[in-house]
Amino acid sequence: MRWHSKRPADVVAEVKSDSERGLSTAEAATRLAANGPNRLATRHGPSALRRFLTQFTQPLVLILIAAAIVSAVLEDPLDAAVIAIVVLANAIIGYLQESRAEQAIAALDQLVVTEATVLRDCSKRRVPSDQLVVGDVVSLQSGDSVPADLRLLQARELQIEEAALTGESVPTQKTLAQLPDETALGDRTNLAF
Repeated sequence: MRWHSKRPADVVAEVKSDSERGLSTAEAATRLAANGPNRLATRHGPSALRRFLTQFTQPLVLILIAAAIVSAVLEDPLDAAVIAIVVLANAIIGYLQESRAEQAIAALDQLVVTEATVLRDCSKRRVPSDQLVVGDVVSLQSGDSVPADLRLLQARELQIEEAALTGESVPTQKTLAQLPDETALGDRTNLAF
């Protein structure tokens, strides 16, 4: 849907919401059950075997593997075995370190809980960001992170830092104006990302 090319009132009507009262708690729960939580899809990395095998693709490791092969061909099994043991130990240690780092990142990700202020049942309340649903009326205050992609309904001197999206080093001034359908993503000033 091209929300940027619609008037705010049309957006509210399209998502079957109410900009003055917000959604009811029951309606929000129904939409959450139907559409799932407001989370980015979890990215599953490579399998454990693939992560282990990538330990053998580093240039220095490849040189050591070649040295072990040359030692074996030159009938020096002791050197070949020592080099192979060093390469294998390096791969095991590298794999274990990467696994622990991924587990630590996943644990930190679980600890970070962001909240959003939404209008539900005619009153503002704080809810976890993953409980936002299509049609929620979200209130942003100075310093808040944008909890989801939003179509702006009201704004007063709103500027949002979008460097990760646009690469701009200065905050983007936001407006409510209806924009042409073909407006580029970075120029959709009536949306908050």
